[in-house]
Amino acid sequence: MADAQVITRGQDSTDRWIFAYGSLMWRPGFAFAEAVHARLTGYHRSFCIYSTHHRGSAERPGLVLGLDRGKVCTGIAYRISSDLAGPTIDYLRKRELVSGVYREAFLPVTLIGKVGQEVMALTYIVERAHPSYVARLSLAEQARLIRGAKGISGANLDYLANTMRHLSELDIRERSLERLLVVTGPHVARAPGAPLESPRVAALLRACRARPVIAPRMRPAERRRFLYRTRLSSQTYPTFGGLEEEAVNGG
Repeated sequence: MADAQVITRGQDSTDRWIFAYGSLMWRPGFAFAEAVHARLTGYHRSFCIYSTHHRGSAERPGLVLGLDRGKVCTGIAYRISSDLAGPTIDYLRKRELVSGVYREAFLPVTLIGKVGQEVMALTYIVERAHPSYVARLSLAEQARLIRGAKGISGANLDYLANTMRHLSELDIRERSLERLLVVTGPHVARAPGAPLESPRVAALLRACRARPVIAPRMRPAERRRFLYRTRLSSQTYPTFGGLEEEAVNGG
């Protein structure tokens, strides 16, 4: 795995796994004992979440990745030593459960290159009931949103191009996202070492921002509702153990 600092230690039966499909693959932010290519069946990475903060605004929403139902997703499974499980899940909840659009799930993943070994892993799937979730957008509709959106973390198109560059570095093919980049503007894909926002992206952004898009806005009451559910989940399942028990019991 490129640029990964793997902590060398023996595997313990109480170690836990985390499945990453987006930025956690190249910027995990936590210590791990091992990083392995893994496959999750029944879910796929998709631009299915309206972004009105990091990669868009309330006036001009963008799109960011979520793990949605159906198909298969190839990502990275991190093995976490048991003594770091608590701090790691606390960190992930602060990072992933900001608005309630993601929810925790404990799912079986197959470790690629380990003779089909299957482990249960914590991951974050999209909450379909959330107002920021969007399904079944055509490639043209996704491209229209991405071209004209910019948030506090930069242009939405740079987010797409950067995602594709990192997936390529990890030797992960994502043909649906490759097609999206072709439709959105392959000529703007950043080369390694380019500035955070490339001049080509900035030019295309200026040309497209004036074109209005229609996207639902999240009301304060809805935000409180999903944040309450997130806090309730954290109180009910403070560690991996509670999530494992729910998965085993079919919850």
